[in-house]
This record gives sequence, structure tokens and C-alpha cells, in this order.
Amino acid sequence: MSLLNKIKIGIIGSAGYTGGELIRILLNHSQAEITFAHSKSKAGKLISDVHTDLFGETYLKFSDTIFQYIDVLFLCIGHGESKKFLSENKINEKIKIIDLSQDFRINSDFVYGLPELNHEQIKSANKIANPGCFATAIQLAILPLAKGNLLKNEVHVSSTTGSTGAGQSLSETSHFSWRQNNLGMYKAFTHQHLAEINQSLKQLQNGFLPEINFIPYRGSFTRGILASVYTKCDLSFDHAKELFKNYYKQHPFVSVSESNIDLKQVVNTNKCLLYLEKHDSKLLIVSAIDNLLKGASGQAVQNMNLMFGIDETEGLKLKTIAF
Repeated sequence: MSLLNKIKIGIIGSAGYTGGELIRILLNHSQAEITFAHSKSKAGKLISDVHTDLFGETYLKFSDTIFQYIDVLFLCIGHGESKKFLSENKINEKIKIIDLSQDFRINSDFVYGLPELNHEQIKSANKIANPGCFATAIQLAILPLAKGNLLKNEVHVSSTTGSTGAGQSLSETSHFSWRQNNLGMYKAFTHQHLAEINQSLKQLQNGFLPEINFIPYRGSFTRGILASVYTKCDLSFDHAKELFKNYYKQHPFVSVSESNIDLKQVVNTNKCLLYLEKHDSKLLIVSAIDNLLKGASGQAVQNMNLMFGIDETEGLKLKTIAF
């Protein structure tokens, strides 16, 4: 693809964690060109002055101008800010929008951008609501069961996320002295991602009613999500594993592992790894993703690839660290 035909991209909120991850991916995407990376607070500065790992890779500067001659606009801004931005700025209707906040995930005219759920709808969409990070990890652990109308009992979830899940703004529980060598629970049974999880499950399993009991934890590491999910299920272990492998056989970023999994297998990648065990009547599914990639910016690029009819994995063949 020539430079003239490349997908021209604008990014709002490019100085944050998700904005930085998006820039890293797009700089190495063969069919993408970053037209502008907007930041009110960093305008005029080199991107590599803020995202220092990009030193020597780009001489782009942050912009305070929003250009309309782009093909797609990524919104990497806080919850509540995307609706405000779109109400205050008229965006050409020909520009596709991918929003990484939670503003349009529930009952909106945006397509919910979980490719393993809405693959075909994403291809023809003009506006995408990118899923939440916890929501992605948990949904990928149970979508095959919902598809088979097998979620008949309560679902129990225990999941831990890295500190980058809280964004760059410092809070009492995000700075080093609190996080280091520590573990804490928060928002038990009330986490905001439950709404989108329930919405998706009802899309697959008509009349879905069982409760999802979700206990999130803040972990002493920077990135990644590990979720342990269990529910009563009549399937044998072999049938459950076959169900999961069949569901994900056309989805390049989700794999069912034969052995137990850990975060280092997925950190810095757009992968989701799943691992199953059967304990008497309970089916246990362990799910691992990188919260900034498959849980945010990587999935956003995956959605862009689908929207523009190019290889779903373009720019996302990323290698994790072994140690």
C-alpha cells in the first residue's frame, strides 16, 4: 500500500497510556499513517519526550489541532470525556470513530467492538465502542458457554489487574509506595464493566439471567489481567474444551492452552490465553490478557483492521517477554 493509500489516523488523548500504546502499534503498522496525535497538555512536545521508549522511532510532535482529513479517529480519553468531546467538536461523518472509553458501550449507536462477539458487525461499522479491559478478559472466558445456552447458574469471577489499568493520573492506590508488594480488592459486585458483560451475554444467550459475581483486585505489577472464572456446568471436560476450541478457531488472538497459564505469556501482546479445568460440577476457566493491548489499544487496532477490510492481525503480531 502506498503512502497515499494508507489509513490516515488521528488520536485524541495521545499522551496517556492507551494513547502511547496506540502510537507504538501504528508506527509499525504497514497500512497506517498517524496524521496527528492530539494532546492539550503536551502540545508542541516531541512524542518521544513523553513516551520515551519511542526515542529514535518518531519525530512526531503532539498537536493541539484537530484535522478533518483523516480516515479514523481514536478517542483515548477518560470516561465521560468522549461524549463531551463529540458534542463540542463537529467530526466529519465520513471519519470512522473508535472510542476507548466506556461512554458508548451500553445501548448506543456504536457497535460494541469485541471481535470475538461482533466480528461481522464491526466490518461494516462507522463507530466502535472498544470494550473494557476486565470485560474483555471475562467475556472471552464465558462467551462459548453463552453461545451454547449453557450459562444456567451463577458465574463467579476473581480477577487482578496491573496498575496501568487505573490510567496515568495518580491516586492513593496507583502510586508506587501503595502498589509495591501489595494487593487490594475494590468495587466488589459493582464494577462498571458488569453492564457490558451482561449486555453481551444476553446477545448470545436469549433470556440470560444468572448473576455474575465479580471481585476485582489491584495487583503489584504494571500491566496484565488474570481472571479466574467458574460456574456449574454439565459438560464433561473434553466437551467443554472442544466447545471453546470450536468457538475460537476463526479468531486469531484467542487460544485454549493445554497447560496452566500466566501473565508473562500475554504481556505486550494482543493475545488472550484461556485454560480450562473441571472440578466435579464446576467448570473453571482462567483468562489472561494485556490490559493495555487486547484490553484497550491492541483491540482498537484490531477493530480498525476489520473496519478497513485488511488482515485482522496487521500490526499486532507482537512478541511477549519470557522472563
